[in-house]
Amino acid sequence: MNPAAFARTPAPPYYAVIFSSSRTPGDQGYAAMARKMAELAARQPGFLGMESARDADGGGFGITVSYWASTAAIAAWKADVEHLAAQQMGKQVWYEHYALRVARVERAYAKSST
Repeated sequence: MNPAAFARTPAPPYYAVIFSSSRTPGDQGYAAMARKMAELAARQPGFLGMESARDADGGGFGITVSYWASTAAIAAWKADVEHLAAQQMGKQVWYEHYALRVARVERAYAKSST
């Protein structure tokens, strides 16, 4: 278990954007863009953290949850010019299927091994 993989979120309420996806074969620039988008998201006002996992082969099914202070922060991230370009590449090249859900986090619990 890697504790650094867990987002350090504040006490609720806050918002979660849940992005589930099924990838197309091959990288086609995906990994580099994913790193760039994670770095860009982290600089956005209202960004609280992110958790991401993809099946063992690096393709196939994956899920990323990003946490935000407000729906306005989510809307600003969705409208970011660089993010819009990445979204288009995702639709045209990288994803066979995806689903995006936005949820308000009302309660949060955790267990730590420390």
